[in-house]
Amino acid sequence: MTYHAKSEFMRVMIERGFLADCTDYQALDEALTRAVVPAYIGFDATAKSLHVGSLIQIMMLRWLQKTGHKPIVLMGGGTTKVGDPSFRAEERPLLTPAEIDANIAGIRAVFAAYVRFGEGATDAVMVNNAEWLDDLNYLDFLRDIGRHFSVNRMLSFESVKSRLDREQSLSFLEFNYMILQAYDFLELHRRHGCLLQMGGSDQWGNIVGGIDLTRRVLDAEIYGLTSPLLTTSDGRKMGKSQSGAVWLNPEMLSPYEFWQFWRNTTDADVGRFLKLYTELPVEDCDRLGALEGAGINEAKVVLANAVTTLAHGAAAAAAAEATARAVFEQGGIGDDLPRLTLSRADLGTGITLAQLFVRAGLAPSGKEAKRLIAEGGARVDDQPASDAGRIYAEGDLAQPLKLTAGRKRHALVVLG
Repeated sequence: MTYHAKSEFMRVMIERGFLADCTDYQALDEALTRAVVPAYIGFDATAKSLHVGSLIQIMMLRWLQKTGHKPIVLMGGGTTKVGDPSFRAEERPLLTPAEIDANIAGIRAVFAAYVRFGEGATDAVMVNNAEWLDDLNYLDFLRDIGRHFSVNRMLSFESVKSRLDREQSLSFLEFNYMILQAYDFLELHRRHGCLLQMGGSDQWGNIVGGIDLTRRVLDAEIYGLTSPLLTTSDGRKMGKSQSGAVWLNPEMLSPYEFWQFWRNTTDADVGRFLKLYTELPVEDCDRLGALEGAGINEAKVVLANAVTTLAHGAAAAAAAEATARAVFEQGGIGDDLPRLTLSRADLGTGITLAQLFVRAGLAPSGKEAKRLIAEGGARVDDQPASDAGRIYAEGDLAQPLKLTAGRKRHALVVLG
């Protein structure tokens, strides 16, 4: 990126690696220097939490507010009923209105850790697009909005083209999604003076569609900005771990497991992740990312602490670090380790070691648990375990049982 920004927000986006593309760098930059710019990112309410894959967008909204502008968190209460086809291999399952509302409540709790909600000029607002989508009159919408869209152009968007090239079904319901998202930008500009839509680079076509529609209908100048689609240096998609999605809601993933995800960052990603997911000065991020050996491991602790503090608070980060040091450096049992609590009814006449690993979330299936144990990757109370069929009964759980998968994943089994 060679553009030299005047506004603090654009400088942050460029220096920290958030910026992939922008519809008009100079005009947006100048708008950001003149007045408070309301900007939005949309999130579909498909779960009760967002995961780490959405964290780059959340941090963009946080930096927007920190640099004096207004974040708009758009919840797709309406579009969740349709489903975004962008780069998906299949249609999403449809949710009920009650499920969508519950998911929005959970996601608001996540955002409350990152942005300040309120009524002030730069306070964040959460808006639900069901406000304007639920009551649309279909014929009026086709006449007033649909006429501005070319099917030829819509078919050329990569998110649609990739589905069709793979000869995978794309329903008319999903095909409408890009029109509805474009209409969101129009309505947010009309209702909240929104000047900017941000999102991942896979949303470029949808963002440009909204800009074009708003110009045609309201003759308004608005902008789009995208972030890179992140993968780890070893090619994995951000937001996933060996045991599943890395959720931001502590009820769906413990702060310790969240901390551990960041502590396990690949060496090559440390500097980049420090810039994107923490607020440490850029020069510190570069210095920490360039360390080697024991130094890079301590840099990973800095990363884990900083990201966990933003998501869950300083106390949770400190507790997670203390648990990790107790488990890894002292061979002990940390109080903050993930726990599997079994009742006597759960135990029955006994439970196999393989089943314990599955129940504790350390293996996705019995087959994988048996493979882990057979290959020497499992330990019980820090001792190698080789018998997947070993039965554990009530007497074996008089004290908490520590399970370990590989070198870094642990859980406690306790009798409740």
